[in-house]
Order: sequence, then C-alpha cells, then structure tokens
Amino acid sequence: MDELPDLLRGAAAAAADYRASLPERPVAPPADAGALRRAFGGGAGLSPEGSPPRRVLDDLVAAAEPGLVATAGPRFFGFVIGGSLAAATAADVMTTGWDQCAFNAVLSPAAQAAEEVAGEWLKDLLGVPATASVGFVTGGQAANTVGLAAARHHVLAEAGWDVERDGLHGAPAVRLVAGVERHATIDRSLRLLGLGAAAIEPVAAGADGAIDPGDLEAVLASGARGPTIVCLQAGNVNTGACDDLRAACDLAHRHGAWAHVDGAFGLWAAASPATARLVDGVELADSWACDGHKWLNVPYDAGFVFCSRPDVHVAAVSYTASYLTGSGGAAVGPSDLALESSRRARGFATWAALRQLGRDGVADLVDRCCALARRFADELAAGGAEIVNEVVLNQVLVAFGDDDRTDRVIEAVQGDGTCWMGGTTWRGRRYMRISVSNWSTTEADVDRSVAAILRLASVTAP
Repeated sequence: MDELPDLLRGAAAAAADYRASLPERPVAPPADAGALRRAFGGGAGLSPEGSPPRRVLDDLVAAAEPGLVATAGPRFFGFVIGGSLAAATAADVMTTGWDQCAFNAVLSPAAQAAEEVAGEWLKDLLGVPATASVGFVTGGQAANTVGLAAARHHVLAEAGWDVERDGLHGAPAVRLVAGVERHATIDRSLRLLGLGAAAIEPVAAGADGAIDPGDLEAVLASGARGPTIVCLQAGNVNTGACDDLRAACDLAHRHGAWAHVDGAFGLWAAASPATARLVDGVELADSWACDGHKWLNVPYDAGFVFCSRPDVHVAAVSYTASYLTGSGGAAVGPSDLALESSRRARGFATWAALRQLGRDGVADLVDRCCALARRFADELAAGGAEIVNEVVLNQVLVAFGDDDRTDRVIEAVQGDGTCWMGGTTWRGRRYMRISVSNWSTTEADVDRSVAAILRLASVTAP
C-alpha cells in the first residue's frame, strides 16, 4: 500500500500524456500483432516470480503503446464512438480507485445514489417518462437484451405464462416484428433470450432506412393476435434516420404489442431542440435502449436501459439469494435492473459527464456533431464524392464510384493515419461510413480529414 499513491499518480500522468497526444498522433498506427503479443510476454509463460508494481505499470505502457488506436481522439469517425469528457474520465479513474461493487445500497450507497440521480437527468434529457426505471448496463447490446427481456416477460405474463419460472418450452408463441434496417444487436438479443432471430417478421423501410408505418400496420394486421413485441429504432446505423415513433408506437399498442426502441445513439436527438422532432413520440414506447459511450462521451463501458413498467423490469432480470444482504426487499437496487451482479459503479462517470455539460451542453454537443457531419458531406460532395443519405444526424454515407474503388479509398484512408472511417454495405452498395460523435472534434479536424480523403481518392484510380 505504501507504493499505491505514487503508482496511481504515475498511471494518471501516463494517461494524461496519452490523451494530450491524441490531436496529433496517427489515428490507427500499423500494428504487428505478433510483436504486440511478444511485448506482453506471449509465448514465454508466466514467470514464477512477481514484479514490482511500478515495473509492471511501465511494462504495460511500453507494451500497449504501439497497439493503441486513437478512438478517443478528434479524428476517429468509425463505428459510433465518442471520446470521453474530462470530468467523466476523471470520475472513471476515481471509480477504479474506490473499487465499489454497485450491486445494491448495502455494498455502495454512493454508487446507487449516483445512478438514481443520473437516471433522473437522463430521462429528462431523452424524453423518457419520469416514472420509468433505469438500468446502468455495459452498452447498447446489454440495454437491448434487458429491454427485450422485460418485453418478453410482459407479453407472456399477459398471456398467462411465467417465463422466468417455466421457460419457453410450451409457452405461447411470441410474435417479433422489426424493421429490415434494425441493428444486429436486436437479433443477438433475441437469440440470447431464446426467441430466435429467424422468428422476426420484417417490416419494410423507406428510402432513408426508417420503418414504413404502412407496412408495419400491414404486418401487424396479418398475424394472429397474441404476445407481440415490436422493435423500433432511433438512429439508423448507416443513415441516422429515425423511425416515426409516434405512429409506430400507436400501431403497436393498438395491436396489443410492446414497443421497444433501440436508440443507441439516435435517442440523444431528444436532447436538442434542433433535432428533437426526429424522435417525436418517444415517450409512448414501453422500453428504450441507449448508449453513454457514444454521444454522451462517457468512458467505456456505459449504456442505459429504461422501462415504462419498473415492476416488469425488475421481474425480468432480478434475482435474490439468502447471503446477498439487501436483496429481495422492497427497495430496488442497481443490480435488479441490469444483468451483472459484480458490476462496476459506472454511474459515477455518467453523473460527472452530465454535470460537466449541463442541459445546454448536451444539446450543444449534439448540434455540433450534426453540423460537423453536414460539413463532411458538403466538402466531400464539392470534391466529387457521392453523398447518398440526407444528413439528419451525425452519419454520412460516401461513395467514390464503384464498390471496388470505394473500398480502396477506405483502405488508403485507414492506412494513412490522418483519420479513420469504416466501410459499410447499404442497399447493395459499398460506402465509406462517417460517424461524428466526439466532443473534441472541430471544424479544423473535419477539414483536415476531408483533405486527406480527397488526396487519397485522387490517387486511387477509378
């Protein structure tokens, strides 16, 4: 313990130096997987003797450095990844130092209080009813899984079946209705819950990837009435388009269905007056999934699941045991709303991010990312690239001719190091996919990235 204070100061200094380097370091330096494994001691076996903690830290920093991707930096535009705000990063360091198990208020009263307060703020920002429950989970996948577990519980309970007690064997069939443009985590959640991805009844999408309400009505009307779950989306992963939540939730409820919204990043549109119209009607849903390590710029991992019926939420995922002091009582704890028992106190970082930004800061973050995405689209189009989606949020799809050339441009950009964008296939064509989600990205970062993309595209023969 005598070494711990100096060790923590050294770790914080090394982390701070790394973060300070992000604006100028290559975004994705070429990494030799074999060299990285050897640097970590791969193939040598674990030594019989231990090592002093300071040496372990120094060796860790030296081994990891060549394989770090600057995903937290201002010019990483792949996947949908934010950086992490200063207060949230520091709070996460404190979370590690405090080493709290956020199972319930017995183990960490502070962790539970932080999640409760941050949850109230999140619901207010995202347009979720104040009476909804909030579970702090690892990300969008876990949020969708918990939300759909609650949906499964409710629709089967309404049909007289206790799925937690009796499982799915012999249970009434559950109808699963989802758009063809749904995110793949929906399918994975349905697999994990035993409902099966193949059971999905697909609903057509419009030109922008948002669900077609007319086809949703036709699909719902075409099947037998019974336990039904409708999966909706706020923020198409390729185009940023949002389903018409008001119309879709109304249709779902008219057919007795549960409406779940996958809003991993698109739910944040509700936080800005400029984009809130995209998620009009969001409050009508029954459950919602959202990420924190995307647009809120909280360190990994951070996600949120909300449920309009807290009792259903708790019934679907909680458990008790005689040795778990504080479990099984009337008070609901953090682990009653998530899938983990040994869970990190991730609410501290979310609380810190929201305190740093405030309501206006969250709105400004959303607005700036959307404006920077439009800047990408305008400048790339002016340089001869093809922009295929209406940029309604922070996603841009770009083509450079045929699929082969587009892929070669993407590969060249990723190898160049100025910025990083991924590729995607949408409606049968290959595109460069740009996602602007980082608080630290500036107009200069966009201009620098566009210049690099157009330079590399010019030397990539058609």
